[in-house]
Parts: sequence; C-alpha cells; structure tokens
Amino acid sequence: MTAAGQRLGIIAKRADFLAANNGIRVARPGFVLLVNPLARADGSQRFGITVTKRIGNAVARNRMKRRLRALAREMLPQQGVAGADHVLIGRENGIERDFGLLRAELAAALARAAAGKGDPPRRSGHRGKEKGKNR
Repeated sequence: MTAAGQRLGIIAKRADFLAANNGIRVARPGFVLLVNPLARADGSQRFGITVTKRIGNAVARNRMKRRLRALAREMLPQQGVAGADHVLIGRENGIERDFGLLRAELAAALARAAAGKGDPPRRSGHRGKEKGKNR
C-alpha cells in the first residue's frame, strides 16, 4: 500500500512507457529511472520494468526484472513521487551489482526525481550515435 493507502499499480501500455520517457530521467550504473510526474491526477503510483536483449539471454533478463521489481515494490510506496509513473530500465551492470547498492542508488535516484533534478537530456540520434557522423 502506498502512503495514500492505494495499491501500487503496474504500467502495461506502451504509450505510458513512452510518456515516462518524456519526464525526469535519472541514470545510475545498474538502471535508469524514468519518472512521469504528471501521469496520475489521483495521487496513485504505478511502475514498469523494461530490460532489453542487450542485457543477455532470457534467464539474465528475467533475473534483472525480478531484482528491479523487488526494489520497486519495496521502495516506491514510501519514497516514490506521488501521482507519478516510474519506469526502471535495466542496465548490464545491474545483474551482478550488490542488491544493497542497487537499493541505495534507487533511493538517491528517487530523491533526485522528487526534487525535479533529472539528468540532462540524451543526445538525439539512434543508439547514441550522432546523425551523419561515424565514430
């Protein structure tokens, strides 16, 4: 139960994941946190997890999703942004990373998001490559 006494919801629609991408972005070594603070007028919170195939095979991706899901369910009700959608994107370092360290990183990321202090926007272009330039 969240602080308002409501259940923590789950984001299931692609449009909601894309909307979170336009909100606050806080990157950490084990994950990236996206927060869409304008998502929920009723004050309830939702979360979503995404892990790409770059992380590894299905076993590795599912392990990462389980770890992120456990973190979200533990920390979002108390420390999450009220009335917001939260999306956790797994990174390669997150699988081997100590769970206590991931917990501390999520607490710091949630504090930054609650203060409205996200990371600067990502560069435009596909997969980090600038358009028209070869690296």
